[in-house]
Amino acid sequence: MSLATVIGAGGFIGGRLVQALQAQGREVYAPGRVDPALFDRDLGHVFYCAGLTGDFVDRPFDAVEAHAGLIGRILRDARFERLVYLSSTRLYDSLGAAGGREDAVLALDPTLPRNVYDLSKALGENLCLTRSDGRAAVARLSNVFDLHPLASGFLSELLARAAHERSIVLEVSPAGGRDYIHLDDAIAGLLALDSTTGSAIVNVAGGDIVTNAELSRIFRTAGWRLGFTGRVDPPLPPACDIARLARLGVRPRDVRDVLRRMLAVPGFFRG
Repeated sequence: MSLATVIGAGGFIGGRLVQALQAQGREVYAPGRVDPALFDRDLGHVFYCAGLTGDFVDRPFDAVEAHAGLIGRILRDARFERLVYLSSTRLYDSLGAAGGREDAVLALDPTLPRNVYDLSKALGENLCLTRSDGRAAVARLSNVFDLHPLASGFLSELLARAAHERSIVLEVSPAGGRDYIHLDDAIAGLLALDSTTGSAIVNVAGGDIVTNAELSRIFRTAGWRLGFTGRVDPPLPPACDIARLARLGVRPRDVRDVLRRMLAVPGFFRG
């Protein structure tokens, strides 16, 4: 089996990816971001999982380095056979209903401070797609969730609270919603993309918007109560097209069914 290098192996997705690769019998190299050996050895198949999510506004220069700086140096100076760059479907948010397709032309306003995330991810994508000689592909991930200590994001944090609280009040509107994908399905998508050739962008997403009101009904049926204090209904993000993901043989499970099974596991609620 081919050597795999996971950059960002200490994170939520990177850590699970290491486990999945080792389960396949592959040798895994998991260097730190400043490991000089990155440029002194063969990296084989690279999964670039490094990035900032929650604190990029306060650390804009770190975000640019993680999303574009290091990947640029790897593309220019490292020895690798294949590279999968983890990006985000939030790049579609500014497109409204017109977004969600990998071939959509992005609309990113450089005057908005929060767009340092989107712009730096888009630059990382550009470098992979145009400076890799066809060896790199881009995985645009939606909201990946799991009940895991390192998991972040709205649904992951809700599940963590639900393990200890039966009644939860959320400072969001019930009309809000997101495209979710469980971590196991996201990992399947990344592995499938690694097995392809050529440069491409693939949405690794659920392909469906699940509203907070729907989450509330699922939790209520399972024995929890979710309350909402948000009074402003945010615009829903565009639904992601997952036809390319399906062509790779990956069909993510319906998030609603995944949640029902998770909440029904004996011992899930620990009080």
